[in-house]
Amino acid sequence: MGERTGLAVVGALAALLVLSSLVWMFQGIGGGNRGFILTLRATKLAGLVTVGAAVAVATVLFQTVAANRVLTPSIMGFDALYVLLQTLLVAGLGTTGFVSLNPSVKFLAETAAMIVLAGLLFGTLLGRGARDIPRMILTGVILGVLFRSIAGFVARVLDPNAYAVVQSVSFASFGSLDAALLVPGGAVALAAIAAALLMAPRLDVLALGRTAAVSLGLRFDLMVVAALGLVAVLVSVSTALVGPVAFFGLLVAGLAHGLSPTDRHAVLLPTAGLIGALILVAGQTLFERAISQPATLSVVVEFAGGLFFLYLLLKGRIR
Repeated sequence: MGERTGLAVVGALAALLVLSSLVWMFQGIGGGNRGFILTLRATKLAGLVTVGAAVAVATVLFQTVAANRVLTPSIMGFDALYVLLQTLLVAGLGTTGFVSLNPSVKFLAETAAMIVLAGLLFGTLLGRGARDIPRMILTGVILGVLFRSIAGFVARVLDPNAYAVVQSVSFASFGSLDAALLVPGGAVALAAIAAALLMAPRLDVLALGRTAAVSLGLRFDLMVVAALGLVAVLVSVSTALVGPVAFFGLLVAGLAHGLSPTDRHAVLLPTAGLIGALILVAGQTLFERAISQPATLSVVVEFAGGLFFLYLLLKGRIR
């Protein structure tokens, strides 16, 4: 019964996403070059759906591995590393050199750097077994603080123009997606999401805890590393596409757990992915078309996610 209700929720969310996408595509279409406008909107739509689904699925996977619904992948220092890379590039190449970088090469380099960091972190700390997950999370927090400190130090020696460029790329921007990056980024994100869905039954067993999972025949350590590898790929792609997002995944994962009648990942992962995409598409439509403030969505989403994080902490203390 729970799975049927879950599938109904997934279907309803998919219908809402389609409706929001149609509004995004055709609202305000008038005269002029409609083909150009539709192409531009379709590109942004694909980027919003990709980023929303990638962040949502990555957060659910990470919370399953960590057995904690208060944590998000950003705690591992991915966003801090991204800001550090931007700061070092501006400091080393200058404003003109940074702006003239090939977007595709820059995207691939940033994604590769974040995946390599994740591989070193996961491989080193989990090499002796997945019992080191708490130590891995604490190490990620420390690395994030280190990266932010280095980025802040380098930013202090930049001239005001270069610092302004660093600031402009250090925050998430859902309205300035580069069309050239969507093909490689979307392909990698889609493959990772598909792999997560294929792993859904084993993720259900993983969520039971190490003792129960091992007794049921699951290769627990290998499964943890595989799930964290998918998290690294999804977070790296989404961060390189739009910039760092700290609390968006936490908000989406919380909504997914609240709306889904079951904790089975075959239902939970699509629910989270659809909610993430729906929030970005509907939100960007509202702020860009109705309010004419396209850059406001990231601020509102992060603010709402931060409030939800505080709610989870207070709820835990009360109980």
